Formats: sequence, C-alpha cells, structure tokens
Amino acid sequence: MSLVLIIFSVLAAITLATAFLTVFSRNPIHSAIYLVVCFFSIAGHYLLLNAQFLAIVHVIVYSGAIMILFLFTIMLMNLNEQREVHKPRITRLGAIVSFCLICLVLLAIFVNSKPIVGDYTTTGEDYQSINVLGKVLLNEYMVPFEFASVLLLVAMIGSVLLSKKEKLEK
Repeated sequence: MSLVLIIFSVLAAITLATAFLTVFSRNPIHSAIYLVVCFFSIAGHYLLLNAQFLAIVHVIVYSGAIMILFLFTIMLMNLNEQREVHKPRITRLGAIVSFCLICLVLLAIFVNSKPIVGDYTTTGEDYQSINVLGKVLLNEYMVPFEFASVLLLVAMIGSVLLSKKEKLEK
C-alpha cells in the first residue's frame, strides 16, 4: 500500500468517526469539538488533492471563525441535557425513516453512477492561484460573500438576544 492511500484511509476514518460523534453526542460542546476535528481532517483531504490554498482557507474559515461562533452561541444559550425536551417516538421514527430513505437514494446514485471517460482538456489557466481566486471572489461573487458575512453577524446578534437573561422587576 502506498503512503497516500494509508493517509487517505486514516483521514477518512477520522472524518467519519468524528462526523458520527458530532451528530450523536449529547453534549453540545463535545459536538462542536468533534466538528472541529472533522473539519481538520477534511482539510487533510484537500492537502492530499494538492489544493493547499483551499485547505488553509478551510481551516481558517470553518475551524476558526465559524466554530468559534458556534461555541459562543452554545455557551451563551447555556444548553444542557436537563432542559432538553425529549422528542416523541413518532418524531424519532420519522427521522429514522427519512435517514434510511436518504441513504438508499444516495447508495442508488452511487451504484448507478458511471465514471467520465474521455480526454481531459486543459486550458492552461491556474485555478488554484491566489490571484485568480481573489479576482473571482471579489468580482463575480462579491455580493454573496457580503451576504454571508451579514448573515453570520445577524445570527450572532440573534443568539446573544435569545440568551439574554430577563431582569426581575422589584
């Protein structure tokens, strides 16, 4: 076995394990930490694909900024198991059925997919260049980029307002 295949297998195992732990962990802080580990392992996959810039941006944006925002939101809302409302059995059954149906559809798509056969044509343009990515991001995708930043700001303000304690009147 080659070294790349071993590294890929280890990263895939870490990604799958931490993704499942993120979903099935009862403690929200532990879920957020598992998600950070999952994000780092996905960045390792990007490195294996020789996309260093995408790996670094992934670590900075997801593991850094968004997970810090999630952790602050979780800490401000003071989520714990005692106040968690237990879902009725029919809701759990519906979630399990939906999950199984989605898995079956994805498995059917995977089994019926065919690899692309043909010549790979290159244009000669380097799409991984920071210069090219910067031009595309700040010219063509400027508005969605700004909408995403405003959305994150509104979500953070909303979480602070939701977690704000009401003062008792005397």
